[in-house]
Amino acid sequence: MTQPVEINFTDNVPEKIAELQGRIALILTATDRLPGKLPRPAREAATRALASKAGQALKPGQALELAFPAGMEAESLLLILLPHSATQSEARRAGAAIGAKLGRGHMLVMAGAHKLSNDVALGLALRSYDFGVYHTDREDADEARPQVTFLVKKPEELARVASDAAALAEGVFFTRDLVNEPANVLTTTDFADRLHAMEEIGLEVEVLEEDELEALGMRALLAVGQGSESPSKVVVMRWNGGEDEAPLALIGKGVVFDTGGISIKPAAGMEDMTMDMGGAGVVAGVMRTLALRRAKANVVGLVGLVENMPDGKAQRPGDIVKSMKGDTIEVINTDAEGRLVLADVLWYAQERFEPKAIVDLATLTGAVIIALGHDNAGVFCNDDTFADQILTAAKSEGEGAWRLPLGKPYDDLIKSRLADMKNTGGRAAGSITAAQFLQRFIKPGQPWAHLDIAGVALPPSATDLAPKGATGWGVMTLDRLVRDQFEAK
Repeated sequence: MTQPVEINFTDNVPEKIAELQGRIALILTATDRLPGKLPRPAREAATRALASKAGQALKPGQALELAFPAGMEAESLLLILLPHSATQSEARRAGAAIGAKLGRGHMLVMAGAHKLSNDVALGLALRSYDFGVYHTDREDADEARPQVTFLVKKPEELARVASDAAALAEGVFFTRDLVNEPANVLTTTDFADRLHAMEEIGLEVEVLEEDELEALGMRALLAVGQGSESPSKVVVMRWNGGEDEAPLALIGKGVVFDTGGISIKPAAGMEDMTMDMGGAGVVAGVMRTLALRRAKANVVGLVGLVENMPDGKAQRPGDIVKSMKGDTIEVINTDAEGRLVLADVLWYAQERFEPKAIVDLATLTGAVIIALGHDNAGVFCNDDTFADQILTAAKSEGEGAWRLPLGKPYDDLIKSRLADMKNTGGRAAGSITAAQFLQRFIKPGQPWAHLDIAGVALPPSATDLAPKGATGWGVMTLDRLVRDQFEAK
């Protein structure tokens, strides 16, 4: 997998800053405060730059770059404004500004005693992600990995705190890698193998194959994958870091490629359907983070892995399938397949684990993009307190989330003449009717939230903390939710 850049912390001030190679970043609490160690020509150039129109327009977290600064051997000098009163999000953006300019050489970040240095480091790590595995001109990339050193007041203390941030970054990178992988590589089998390999870091991992799923009655999930050569699977990942208590259950939609099935999608843009396993990718990334940081909580992650293809054996519009719960579903549109996968996994999770709460994640509907764009995930929840906890966690981590409604009028839109329900209610309120469908598979009194991440998993452009491509949205939010609400204090 793509590894986050290694960051070292030190309080050893270089004797000759003028002779340092690579790049240097200065964290400035104000635009008129430069470190005294800068050579005079570079100091004068930086002072002029900060006094310029561009320098005066700097906002917290933003950077101004001086290429080949006078009197120094460094390639560039980055001036980043970050007042002591800055927020966590601003500190991470400051780090991201550095990460975007990292290059392949050495980067020295002069952060001094700034209290948000850890968030700067996390932002740097997240933004420096580069999924270059299929670029043949980068085959020697491992030999040219950048080196980052933070010059800080208390390096040992910061290094201890940064270990959890490193675990978080690795979880985000794991998710991004999974979402960015092409479907001819990330088959259901390859996906399951990557998850099974996480036993090495302490997770308990179990892979349920098609015969086991058939015996359990997961006909809704199996129907989605019956047109594919890739076998459908359910992977169960367990982290038992808490006391003897019910776990939090995280459930992800893992459609490794979605053609739409017989209700085939238009060709334009179909290449992006490699990301339709984004929910499963987030669950995998969270579980990796929890294991790496040895979280004091019980969490189970379940992902349904299928491929939706238009083979002669594929399910058809008009088919009626029976879920593990026992409810029958009329398939109106085979492109509304993710909810069929989640329905069976949701029921299985409740039957087997009796979880304290459930969060499912899915790139479920295009309708949520129409409603919220690419800045917010849609949050649906049957418990106000739980909803507030999720929204608070998302806000704390700077990941956009917005609550959308549930209600019986929407439920009426998925009534079927022939079965207990149909799998789509049409264009009107499409993301809400999808959530209403899922709620049919939640037992009474079970706290549950559904996160529709279709707009945030693979946005069309770079974000504050991610280059263009997969963002890993949700790993930080759910790690924060576990830390704040489910972890032993």
